[in-house]
Order: sequence, then structure tokens, then C-alpha cells
Amino acid sequence: MTSTAKSDRPPVQTSPPTFHTPWRTRLSVERIGTVYLWVIGVAVFSAWRPHIFPNYLTVVGVLNSVSIPGLLALAVIVPLAAGVFDLSVGYTLGLANVLTASLLADGHSVLAAIVITLAVSLIVGVVNGFVVVVMRIDSFIGTLATGSLILALILQVSGNQEITANVTKIQAFAGRNLHLITLPVFVFFAVAIVLWLVLDYSVTGRRIYATGLGREQARLAGIKTGKLQFSSFLVSAFIAGCAGCLLTGIVGAGSPTAGPPYLIPAFAAAFLGATQLKDGLFNSIGTVMATLLLGTLNVGLALATSALWAPDVFNGIVLIAALGLRVTQTSAVSLNPLARLRAARTVLRHPKPPERVDATP
Repeated sequence: MTSTAKSDRPPVQTSPPTFHTPWRTRLSVERIGTVYLWVIGVAVFSAWRPHIFPNYLTVVGVLNSVSIPGLLALAVIVPLAAGVFDLSVGYTLGLANVLTASLLADGHSVLAAIVITLAVSLIVGVVNGFVVVVMRIDSFIGTLATGSLILALILQVSGNQEITANVTKIQAFAGRNLHLITLPVFVFFAVAIVLWLVLDYSVTGRRIYATGLGREQARLAGIKTGKLQFSSFLVSAFIAGCAGCLLTGIVGAGSPTAGPPYLIPAFAAAFLGATQLKDGLFNSIGTVMATLLLGTLNVGLALATSALWAPDVFNGIVLIAALGLRVTQTSAVSLNPLARLRAARTVLRHPKPPERVDATP
């Protein structure tokens, strides 16, 4: 009777299982609901105002109107993905706006004004990072406090007056267009692509998501969570500074009240975007989709009604609804094993051994 001896050869290493998301899931309302809402909104306003809404000029108007709110929304998703708030971005945008105009009024070139403004914006990011990460003050309260300090600086720089002298050069710079679509729109999409590549396809992006999903667990796994959150404030302030520079060229002035009104639309787009594509994770593509939806509906409301309060009411309702949807999604992820698997695959797109995935920078 022959006995089979066990082979001494090591077991064959099989590749990790591949996951394929069905098209029905990819096209579900939960993943791309903003697209369906956008189609419905376009249909409604086209029927409501058929002579002025469905044309190329409306498309141009939507794209040009969403560039600054969209940039600010992209600015806030980086700290949010890392698990912290940056409520100072509206004030950072306002500071960049008045500082750019002030430097131009003092005779600086456009390039010098932009470089100095971006450097000051980065200093704001350093201050936010120090307050939240080093001093360990809650990000909601800490960035709200730094926003108040920035507001004081805005009033000091502007003298509480609009600055309009010598801004024609930056108006010409920001007014460059391709088929009436201006430069800030292309900057908006360029920043969105960069953030998409970093957050979705880099080790740094996976560590940012891991930090946002559980800072203590990520820290125990060897991820430098404090460094990532500190850096997220730098990125947020830099993007807000870029938006402020471009806003100076768009409006042709530096206004001490320009920044704060953009804060609610930015967070509305960020949280609504988090309900798209990524099961509750903040992401740039979802944020772009949400920004275009909000921009289209706001332009449609402006063309359909003269009520000045309508956009503010709409943005507030969208923010509340987006917060509710995200809470539902994140609760589902924490309770549903299959949802947890999908979330893990999103954060760690390329499966690797734990010591390689969680290695420190």
C-alpha cells in the first residue's frame, strides 16, 4: 500500500481575489445620485424657462460661476478626509482676495502679488496646523478661532474698504478664456484631477483616508497621523489662497466681505460629494459632481425667479440633506460587513501585506 508523502514545496502563491463592481451598483442612485438630480434639474428649468435656460451661454455661466465655490470645496475635502475641519477657508479666501488687490494697488506685479499671497496663505495653514495638531484643540473650534483672527487681518489690510486700484492686469489674467470658459474653471478642474490622483492612487491618499476613518487605529498602525493632518491644513489654505487670487481677477476688487459667503456652498458641495462614489468618503470627483449640480440649480433659480433668498435656502437644505445621507452611509459601513469590505477596498486599493501598507512615510 503506497502512501502519499506531503510535498516540501512551498504553497503556490495565488493572486488576491479581484472585485468587480456590477454596473447596476455603479449606476445606482446611492453612488451617482447627483447625476440624476442634475438631469432632472436641467429638464425642469428647460421646461420652466425654455427661451433662456437650455443654451450654451447657460453652460458657460454655470461653469464660470462654480469655479471659486468649487475650488473652496476641494480645499475643505482634504482636511475632512483626514478627519478634521477647516472652517477658516472662507476667511483665507477673503484674505487672499484683499491682499492680492492691496499688493497690486501698491504697484507690485501680478506674479509678485500672487506669490506673496500664496505664501501668506500657507502661513495661515501653518497656524491652523499648530492650533489643531500641536495644541490639540478641536479643529471645529480652533479653525473657527483662527478665522476670527484672519477676519481682523482682512479689516486691517483693507481698511474695511473695497480695493479697486490697479487690478486690471489680474482681471486680464483671470479673464483669459476658451470659448468664453474662463481660466478659473480650468484651474478648478486641474486641482480636482490632482486631488483625485493623490487621494485615490497614492499611498499618502490611503493614509489620509485611514487617518480620517480612525486616527488612533491609524497611529497604532504606524501612520504619522499628526503630520498628515498638519499637511492637510497647508493644502487647504493653499487652494483657498489660489481661489482668492482668482476671485480678485473675477470681481475686479478686493472686498473685506468676499470670503465668508463661500463657506456654506463649499461644505455643501463637499458633504454632498462624499455621498457619491465612495460610500461616505470625501473625494474630489464626487465634489466636482456636487459643485456642478449646485451651480446648475443656482443658475436655474436665478433665471427662473428674482428671489434673492432662494440660493441661500437651497444651499442650506442641500447641506442638511448631505449631512444626513453621509451619516446614514457611514453608519451602514460600520454595521454591514460587506460595506466594511467595500470601504477597506476603497482606502487600500492595492492589497499589500500590513507592514508595507502601514509603513510610515
